[in-house]
Amino acid sequence: MTDLHLGLAGVGRIGAMHARTLVATPGVGRVTVADVDAARAREVGAQVGADAAADVAALLASGIDGLVVATGTAQHPELIRAGVEAGIPVLCEKPVAPDVAQSLPVLDLIDRHDGVVRIAHQRRYDPGYREAKRAHAAEELGWLHAIRAVTCDVTPPPVAFLATSGGLFRDCSVHDFDVIRWITGREVVEVYARGSNNGDPAIGEVGDVDSALAVCTLDDGTLAVVSASRYNGAGHDVRLELQGSQGTLVVGLDERTAVRSAEPGVGFPAGVPHTTFAERFAEAYRAEIAAFAGLVRGEPDELCRPEDAVAASKVADAAQESLLTGAPVRVG
Repeated sequence: MTDLHLGLAGVGRIGAMHARTLVATPGVGRVTVADVDAARAREVGAQVGADAAADVAALLASGIDGLVVATGTAQHPELIRAGVEAGIPVLCEKPVAPDVAQSLPVLDLIDRHDGVVRIAHQRRYDPGYREAKRAHAAEELGWLHAIRAVTCDVTPPPVAFLATSGGLFRDCSVHDFDVIRWITGREVVEVYARGSNNGDPAIGEVGDVDSALAVCTLDDGTLAVVSASRYNGAGHDVRLELQGSQGTLVVGLDERTAVRSAEPGVGFPAGVPHTTFAERFAEAYRAEIAAFAGLVRGEPDELCRPEDAVAASKVADAAQESLLTGAPVRVG
């Protein structure tokens, strides 16, 4: 299986990016894409040098060795099921399903069929986050007394997307919840969240907030603050700060960090900030797809397991509930 035939379902914004990455991944000899918009699939296929199937059924019947799912969230459960029942490995964009309740039957299906399914939380393959995990595991920072995570987009996505995304914590901060669990090996047991709407009123009208903060308590008492915003004119800002009894480590602090110093004579950072998540995590996305190709070949992997993705979604659900009720919420 040195020349893999990989399939891609969904060629929207993220799917088109995955299509470009798949065709450039070593060991992948053929890529076939499909979408509910067949014309869009043919267009993207022609642009990147991939084949285009008439629909997902035709894609699954084309002899693919593995399936990447980048469709809308509502289609994730059925496509995971299709891949599992076809006996091929699946890499699905987060989340597993629109909510935790709908995710549980999917986990059961995967378990019953001994399916090989991973969920795309690409930060696990970002060099900075990987170094943070290594340093924490090596106890170089001592014990952690505080964690601070930031995820801020330059501008909000379309309101039509926000109306169905499940909220800022579920579609954005869930990445932070995942890496906090992954790096520390601890569970979040309680969340207290607050949010605000100072941007487009339409965001509030569809039930979302444009900025939010969650204080998370881990099962060992460590506190983590997770903040997010749809409006960050300085640039796409994604950082993680681990403060320990013996040292502090920051992920995402480099020449392109979207901040500036107020101190006289300080020119750092001097680079041009990132403007999109795809730009910020380009290396991580390539490494994640390469890891999936390795998984298809039977190699060990560190991709996110479905149960871990659902655990992060449970934290996001608790944060969303706290946002609505104004009270701390225990993570179920």
